[in-house]
Amino acid sequence: MFIPILILKQINDMLNKAFDKNNNLNGLIFHSDQGWQYQHESYQQRLKNNGIKQSMSRKGNSMDNGMMENFFGLLKTEMFYDQEDKYKTLDDLEVL
Repeated sequence: MFIPILILKQINDMLNKAFDKNNNLNGLIFHSDQGWQYQHESYQQRLKNNGIKQSMSRKGNSMDNGMMENFFGLLKTEMFYDQEDKYKTLDDLEVL
């Protein structure tokens, strides 16, 4: 399967889980970087359809999201550094 399709599937699965667990997301502000998947029309429309306002970092300005970038960078380092051989698929990660 083509990699961008897999990434969109992963993003849609994430949104499905969020929407299933939370009945009222109206007014939520969802912040992300400017990754192509977050700029994709289908992603933006799904957020809009659920009353979610999309927020993205300015291009080339990682400081817009610096605290969260730092947090997730540390989290990934602590959880996955030197353990790449354990996780071959997304299903392997879902066990966590």
